[in-house]
Amino acid sequence: MPIFSQANADLFIPDALPAQDALARTTHLGIGAHQDDLEFMALHGILECFQRTDRWFGAVTCTDGAGSARTGAYENFTDEQMKAVRVQEQRAAAVIGQYGFVAQLAHPSSAVKTATPRARVIEDLRAILTAAQPEVVYTHNPADKHATHIGVFLAVLAAIRSLPQEMRPKKLLGCEVWRGLDWVRDADKAVLPVGRHPNLAAALNGVFDSQITGGKRYDLAVEGRRLANATFFDAHSVDEQDKVTYALDLTPLLEDDTLSPLALVTGHVQRLQQDIEALYIDLAQ
Repeated sequence: MPIFSQANADLFIPDALPAQDALARTTHLGIGAHQDDLEFMALHGILECFQRTDRWFGAVTCTDGAGSARTGAYENFTDEQMKAVRVQEQRAAAVIGQYGFVAQLAHPSSAVKTATPRARVIEDLRAILTAAQPEVVYTHNPADKHATHIGVFLAVLAAIRSLPQEMRPKKLLGCEVWRGLDWVRDADKAVLPVGRHPNLAAALNGVFDSQITGGKRYDLAVEGRRLANATFFDAHSVDEQDKVTYALDLTPLLEDDTLSPLALVTGHVQRLQQDIEALYIDLAQ
């Protein structure tokens, strides 16, 4: 069993399997910054494993949830009370989604966003990746506009790159949360169908009452994005899927340790600019 750096880190296994076995069965691993990030951005992985015995979704939440906005029933909650609520909400999501495990690492957001303390996050993630050795990892995309999300992405990349090639996942997907990925060229984006089990998706979205009651209708916004992605993907054909999420395929970052994530992102931006310019040139002729 991995030993985490934070004393209040929480490892929860819904079916009570021994920790070593629970992590070892993992095929799809989601690594997010906050409680609820994985349910919003990595639903594809959850659905790929739901009600399967040959695939298991593992979840990792890196931060402690102390900075959550709070109104209504949670208005007078202290940071410690809010952290406890969010841990329980994430555990409830793991039960609903039939996760193989959920690890809540309990790092403060400041640690994720700063290089030196981020080393402890990297070590925790390295321990999980070593024990789980998943085939696919879902995390935040490197064009996200939330600093904590980018900090987690950098920690994930560093943790994976610290492993030998034979222990690395086969695929790394950077998912949309605080910046959508509809701007990425269709040829360059990973299109992930998430229309199966709509009641499960709604239940996972709604379990995070502290966030929704706190004044942010993430549940409605996430569903709206999934519907919009499916509808606006192709202007010239009927929809093949009713709900999709987009991701950046970040696997090249695992195959070439010299490749900069910033260079990968700016390459996508440059190709978008080229596409726009080409369309105007065609219409001017």
